[in-house]
Amino acid sequence: MSAESSKQTVNNSSTDGPQVNPPAEDFTPAETETSEETILKLQEEKKQLKDQLLRKQAELENFRKRSEREKDDFRQYAVSETLKALLPILDNFDRALKTDGAGDEYRKGVELIHQQLSSTLQKLGLKAVEAKGQPFNPREHEAVATVETDEVPDHHVVEEMQRGYFFKDKLLRPAMVKVAKRRE
Repeated sequence: MSAESSKQTVNNSSTDGPQVNPPAEDFTPAETETSEETILKLQEEKKQLKDQLLRKQAELENFRKRSEREKDDFRQYAVSETLKALLPILDNFDRALKTDGAGDEYRKGVELIHQQLSSTLQKLGLKAVEAKGQPFNPREHEAVATVETDEVPDHHVVEEMQRGYFFKDKLLRPAMVKVAKRRE
């Protein structure tokens, strides 16, 4: 074979154009089903992964909310413990204000300190329990004595022995009270 004939063979093959994939008729039905099954499996896997992602995002959001709630609860607990520690000071101020015989300047000074401490505690969320003249409420009052009287309705608070307090609508300490009882 000469060089010219081999060139013609090469040229002939290059003029045929690019090779085309075989027509779809050559694919077997088994190959088509496998491709469809693969697509379905991949779609199912995608759906499962998306579901997992959404669940993990929801869990993370719930964790964040729970953490914030726990932080807030801890802060409120810390403040309530602080307020409990300050209550005896407030009680002593109340007792000091009830005593007679002290000079007017002393009394004014104690009154100013008492007012300042009371307003600070109120800003923190402390609120006094209403007691005197109110119906006895075992959730807010602690009865330490009963007084027979006709001046106050039965089962109403006659006297407050020690003030009770709420901290942000939660009872911190009940009021110690004397309760009216009708004379028989």
